[in-house]
Amino acid sequence: MAKYKAYPEYKDSGVELLGEVPLTWRVFKLKFGLSEPLVYGANEAALDDNPDNPRYIRITDMNPDGSLRNDTFKSLPKVTSEPYMLIDGDILLARSGATVGKSFYYKSIFGPSCFAGYLIRARFNGDRIIPRLAYWFFQSSIYWQYVSGSQIQATIQNVSAEKYSDLYLSTPLEYAEQALIADFLDYETAKIDNLIEKQQQLIELLKEKRQAVISHAVTKGLNPDVPMKDSGVEWLGDVPAHWDICLLKFKCSAITDGAHISPDTNEGEHYFVSIKDIKKGIIDFNNSLLTSSASYKYLVKTGCKPFSGDILFSKDGTIGQTAIVPDDVDFVVASSLIIIRADKEKTLPAFMDLLLQSSLVKEQVESFVKGAALRRLSIQNLEKVFGIFPTLSEQQIISDYIYAQLNRLDVLESKAVVQIQLLEERRTALISAAVTGKIDVRDWVAPDTQDVEEPQEATA
Repeated sequence: MAKYKAYPEYKDSGVELLGEVPLTWRVFKLKFGLSEPLVYGANEAALDDNPDNPRYIRITDMNPDGSLRNDTFKSLPKVTSEPYMLIDGDILLARSGATVGKSFYYKSIFGPSCFAGYLIRARFNGDRIIPRLAYWFFQSSIYWQYVSGSQIQATIQNVSAEKYSDLYLSTPLEYAEQALIADFLDYETAKIDNLIEKQQQLIELLKEKRQAVISHAVTKGLNPDVPMKDSGVEWLGDVPAHWDICLLKFKCSAITDGAHISPDTNEGEHYFVSIKDIKKGIIDFNNSLLTSSASYKYLVKTGCKPFSGDILFSKDGTIGQTAIVPDDVDFVVASSLIIIRADKEKTLPAFMDLLLQSSLVKEQVESFVKGAALRRLSIQNLEKVFGIFPTLSEQQIISDYIYAQLNRLDVLESKAVVQIQLLEERRTALISAAVTGKIDVRDWVAPDTQDVEEPQEATA
């Protein structure tokens, strides 16, 4: 915040979270800035989707950019919705669950709307704080610290209307200064959001690049001049003439899955790995369940223990996640994972793992997936999937090449993730400084809209 000056004089706000505020600012509880007490939403099931009725806004409808999702539209009959109708400038606060503290600024352009029971409506009188500035206060670190300290830990996180009412805010006395701070934050956060969006686009491009690198190398090879042959598959096209096209199972010594029983986790000593423990090709043993010695011995006996070099392939829910089993770690796996044991005289585990990640396999697997609520792939259907296999020596060369390329892409993605984190921290810090008067923006003049950087496409 070094580029912004401070106010000439400050005073102790008397509120630990706020600290010092400008001498001319007021400090008050949220309930004293409202035109009426906070109101809980309607406890009604979201069954109606009649567009002629008022929209029924729920937490799931709220996009991070302040808009509403079109694909989740629900409504309430007009008679039911009447006590819960929103007006321009109302702010909704989430009161429970994982989204507790989330806020939403309602605008009349969204159309007639009411709100659901897990939300609390704040309606401001404008005498102490204008709604736009209040909304920005609800994005500050001060606000989130208050929410965190006010949660009632029961079965779910909860912050009541009474707790929200006691939140302290700080604002300038003058309406014009409040509006200027809101305008400043509208403009400056839009610039930061644009930079964040570019980094997010870059990450998506890097993921696409990653998929393309794998898929091309394991189906076309690295030599563009090698003789080719028709694969017999229209969407695959030609493949190297000397490569073997066959079912994956013919290159494996075993394909099985994990435990179909719930493991005994009392006095757990041995890792019990499931799909949730596989992230980006790595098995997260630190957060996996632990099963008892007796349960472990039984699962080993029934074939649920993978060997070093085996490939784990997820078959339930998130399908197609893979990881190669490391050396010197003993564990058993759940039924959500398939154990693929490559025949090392026919194929390398590293190449098989990359082939399983390719578009060639992914498209075949997707055609066999069953279920809507819980997607599943059977072992029998995985055994119907085919692949393309070069010689073992060529598999090694291709695997080494792909890993080198993926490492380069991973470095770029990590840098983009760090950049997003820094931008988000800057965004929060800027908001927090502005809404508590730690920076003085009274001399700020909104630049010409043509000076705002236009969103651009990222390139990988």
